[in-house]
Amino acid sequence: MATNPRRAAGAPDTSTELTPYRLMEVSFGFAGAKTLLSAIELGVFTELAKGALDADALTQRLALHPRAARDFFDALVALGMLERHEGKYSNAPEPDYYLDRAKPSYIGGLLEMVNLRLYAFWGSLTEGLRTGKPQNEIKGGQNIFDAIYPNPFLLRMFLTAMTGFTLTTAKALARQFPWQNYRTFLDVGTAQGAVPVQIALAHPHLTGGGFDLAPVGPFFDEYVASFGLAGRLQFHPGDFFKNPLPSADVIITTRILHDWDLEEKRALIAKIYQALPAGGAYVVCEMLIDDDRREHAMALLMSLNMLIETRGGFDFTGGDCCGWMRDAGFRETRVEHLVGADWLVVGIK
Repeated sequence: MATNPRRAAGAPDTSTELTPYRLMEVSFGFAGAKTLLSAIELGVFTELAKGALDADALTQRLALHPRAARDFFDALVALGMLERHEGKYSNAPEPDYYLDRAKPSYIGGLLEMVNLRLYAFWGSLTEGLRTGKPQNEIKGGQNIFDAIYPNPFLLRMFLTAMTGFTLTTAKALARQFPWQNYRTFLDVGTAQGAVPVQIALAHPHLTGGGFDLAPVGPFFDEYVASFGLAGRLQFHPGDFFKNPLPSADVIITTRILHDWDLEEKRALIAKIYQALPAGGAYVVCEMLIDDDRREHAMALLMSLNMLIETRGGFDFTGGDCCGWMRDAGFRETRVEHLVGADWLVVGIK
């Protein structure tokens, strides 16, 4: 049988007709994202958590112009964010739980930050890919934390977003890690303290704390006190590149290591190793890239987000992280799936 020259050159198999719909779906992904983000900004899910509404009532409640309101609501239905029965709209289960501002499970702070900051910055991804430089507030070379932390409004928005981003991860970490083997823990880069709060709630025998830059302290104390945990969780102010870390049986970083370049990653891992006692554990929580770099799209997109947001940050594989830990002196390492796109890398000193 003669070889098809087009197939031999790597051309697609046209025995099954190709369509452009997958390309269109990905290319227009921004439209679905912005529809959801605008719904959060407008308070759609918070309003509908109070009770189902028809299109006219929901349009009036949200103070929308009637021209596109019905298309907006029905797009949210098609995206699986809303349900519609007998002409009335209500929340789908996940948005009702996570996107109602009145619920303690609200993670919309993260998505509000995505809407207000990241959505526009991602429009400059091509420039970032060409220059290798961040495309956010720090285009001039400033550290992102130096840009955000002095501004109380931006700082609260950022810290609340980090709580929303880590809450599900924190609950899974509190369930999965063998905390019964340890007595103390420290969360480095703690933000409001979502990780230590969930661990402390699940394990009354533990005491711990959070380490972050000094301006974070009042937000940490406020958040921890709201759970009645002020007596068990302490805030430690400092810069983890400049100041010593308090010692603890377990030290955690959750979506912290990816913020930094390779030299800084290695420096932080070495510093954590020094702060741990023999037998202590370093727990890294990240959206790990799969070793073959083909499947974990969210982690790869997060690494592109590090291009947008930081001077040298990038995401990595579990194998990468285990190697850095072994180079720092950890005698044992392992990688475990945690929840969703999140994984654990554990190093034992």
